[in-house]
Formats: sequence, structure tokens, C-alpha cells
Amino acid sequence: MEITRFRWWHITEVLALEEDLFGPEKWSAAMFWNELAQRHFYLVAEENEKVLGYAGLAVVDQDESWVQNIAVDRGAQRRGIGRQLLEALLAEAGKRKVLLEVAVDNAPAQRLYATYDFEPVGLRRGYYQPSNTDALVMMRSA
Repeated sequence: MEITRFRWWHITEVLALEEDLFGPEKWSAAMFWNELAQRHFYLVAEENEKVLGYAGLAVVDQDESWVQNIAVDRGAQRRGIGRQLLEALLAEAGKRKVLLEVAVDNAPAQRLYATYDFEPVGLRRGYYQPSNTDALVMMRSA
């Protein structure tokens, strides 16, 4: 498995993962094109030219960055890919504080983030649409 920069040609495979993992709350191609156009830091995890996962980080300024997304193909989960992608994002963030939103019902992701010193700092009611699921805001201090 290799982690490389996310490029425009990965979008098609990433959209298939989005559909499977997030259903009606998936990101659109336009959203990924916008992330790339904004030069946010995005990575893919590939094995045999197949995208197994991806992750993105938006660096806001000298002090703050946001994890935009981390996702791993269902068949490749529990292999440490999400952890490797998160570690790469944190390395890119450097000494900035890092924030993220995670569904309140996604306990496995919350546990992963907690192992990297993320702590709950807020709640966004009805953040994920159309399910109206709340998002827990977590932060890792610089």
C-alpha cells in the first residue's frame, strides 16, 4: 500500500467510495474539484492502482487546520489505513491546532481521533444532511 497525493484522476474512484460509505450524504465531484482547486492537502492510499482510502486537510492559517475527510474502503478497514492517513495529515498540519467534525454515532472514528489527543469541543446539531445527524467537533491542540 502506498500513500500519495490525491490528483484529479482519483476523483472517480473516490466518488464510488463516498457513495458506498456515506450514501445520500456523500460529497460530489464538484466538492472534490473545489478542494483540489483550493490547494488543500489531500492524499490517497492505493494498492495495485486501486484507491483504498483518502483524506484531506484544509490549512486555514498559521494556527489552524481542519480535517476535511478521512475514508477507507469497507474491505480495507481495520488494516491501519485510516491511522496512516490521519498521521500524514497531522504531519502536514505541523504545530497548528487541528479540528474536525465526526458523526456522533461514529464511535470507531471518535476512538481513533482520541488516540491522537483529539478532544470534544462542540456539537453541530443536524450537521449531516439529509439524515440530520449531529456532528461532534473535536480538536487537537498545537
